[in-house]
Amino acid sequence: MTRKTLLLATSALLAAPALADTVEFAPVNFPNTDELKRAVVASESVTIDGKTAEIGYHVMARSGQKIGDNTWGLLTDENGKPVMSADGSEHISVDTDFSSLLPVGDRLFSVSHFESRPGAMYLSELKQDAATGQLSMISTKPIDFSSVGGLWVPCAGSVTPWGSHLGSEEYEPDAREIADAETLADVDDYFYPMARYFGVDPATMDLAAFKSVFNPYAYGFPTEIKVSEDGSDSVAKHYAMGRLAVELAYVMPDSKTAYITDDGTNVGLYMFVADAAGDLNAGTLYAAKLTQTSGDGAGAFDLSWVSLGHATSDEIKAVIDGKPAFSDIFDTVAPGEDESCAAGFTSINTSAGHECLKVKDGMEVAASRLETRRYAAMMGATTELRKEEGVTFDPASSTLFVAMSEIGKGMEVGAKQDVGGPDDVQLAGNACGAVYRLSVGTDSGIGSDYVAKDMTGLVAGTPSDYAEGSEYAGNSCDIDGIANPDNLTYMTGTNTLIIGEDTGSGHQNDAIWAYDMDAGSLTRIMTTPYGSETTSPYYYPNINGWGYLMAVIQHPYGESDEDKLADPSDAMAYVGYVGPFPAK
Repeated sequence: MTRKTLLLATSALLAAPALADTVEFAPVNFPNTDELKRAVVASESVTIDGKTAEIGYHVMARSGQKIGDNTWGLLTDENGKPVMSADGSEHISVDTDFSSLLPVGDRLFSVSHFESRPGAMYLSELKQDAATGQLSMISTKPIDFSSVGGLWVPCAGSVTPWGSHLGSEEYEPDAREIADAETLADVDDYFYPMARYFGVDPATMDLAAFKSVFNPYAYGFPTEIKVSEDGSDSVAKHYAMGRLAVELAYVMPDSKTAYITDDGTNVGLYMFVADAAGDLNAGTLYAAKLTQTSGDGAGAFDLSWVSLGHATSDEIKAVIDGKPAFSDIFDTVAPGEDESCAAGFTSINTSAGHECLKVKDGMEVAASRLETRRYAAMMGATTELRKEEGVTFDPASSTLFVAMSEIGKGMEVGAKQDVGGPDDVQLAGNACGAVYRLSVGTDSGIGSDYVAKDMTGLVAGTPSDYAEGSEYAGNSCDIDGIANPDNLTYMTGTNTLIIGEDTGSGHQNDAIWAYDMDAGSLTRIMTTPYGSETTSPYYYPNINGWGYLMAVIQHPYGESDEDKLADPSDAMAYVGYVGPFPAK
């Protein structure tokens, strides 16, 4: 071999992507007895590239547990005082969601969401056993969100490339509904409990009292918590990223491009490109336009990106602080009998239904960030997606993954939710949902190397009808496949995508799955008790020589099978992890 040939061969080897490790989890059976349906069961071992390690599910905390000086999951108001439940007791949230692991200097912290109204996040310090990798909580405290008007329904989250916790605020309040309300009964009672954050009792308040403390435009944004080595924290809401039913925001490896998923009916997919790496306070927001290329299964689409303009968090915060009404941003007319809109008004169909809107002069930036979904639809983006949930990324293959918990409503052919909108998505309904893969590449016009170009169904659940008397009766999705996929995480450097479920009748007991990208096969790796949800699985390949798959169990016996609860303590949420793994 000549020197030139050797150099070329060496260059080719260096340029070739590293082969992904093969991951094999010991499978977990579908729960088919009352005992198993009450238990948390996880894989007992994992084999990574031929090396086997013993693992399992390890609980770090449960709602109501006293840790150090504080009670984990106790909701607090703007003054740091306990929030009270209707029965007069202190409100302990069982709605634990995303829980991060944050190495900071020589210490290890975790931030945990409580998906409540008011919402809460707890900052906990962890102890890591150097010999075994086991984690335990040694202290905890509630994070103070009073500087941003409180926290609303924090759902999933992620960890930024710079090591901060990126959270969320789901199911943003409908400002039009609140502005149009004539009595409190005209307002969705889902919003009422937030008044407790400001010391107002929902049981005795009237509309005036509610409106005096509740600013709908203060909620629905990605949130960021930075933790210092001394245990202090700082809080920000990233108003420039837009206001949605934020499931989560996920920052790509360039530390500038972020994808934001939108949970609900007739929602969209969004991308934010920051002006500067590591700073999400200023940038340009985009909404996806889907062009369907196949209607088979979960479908396939080309993606283009509609610009919603540039903004900074400071300028949007100034608008929010002015407490604008919906009518300060939009003019409205009712659709005609033929569903058309008057001249000068744009016909859209979003989570709020069919509307005819016109942005008032000079309010375009406010509309883009405070009514992001409505404005995106007016600009021609697609707002037909249903229960858009988790998002994760595999850098080795430049593939983004997005979970759609259900293919229904506006995604279905002929759906009434398409009236007044463009009807970009026309698929057969699938109540069991699907996970999509999106190829990512460079877009010089947008100025990012991480722009999604297309979207194709990767793996879908299969509706099934198990006969009465079968051990699987009551499950409406195939027990050997996914049901209502929720949050996702990719085991970086491996061939494995992790899929968590949030399902009611699809599977009686929610599960977490490992999907082998090479074989296209699923392995059940964890099941949870009756009525619970698996929230925000998240993979950490190497924390001080150990790997972890975080896995939270939300509201046991709370979404179904409430009658099976025997001991109130069993209803407390869990935060824990599957592992520890050998570090990558």
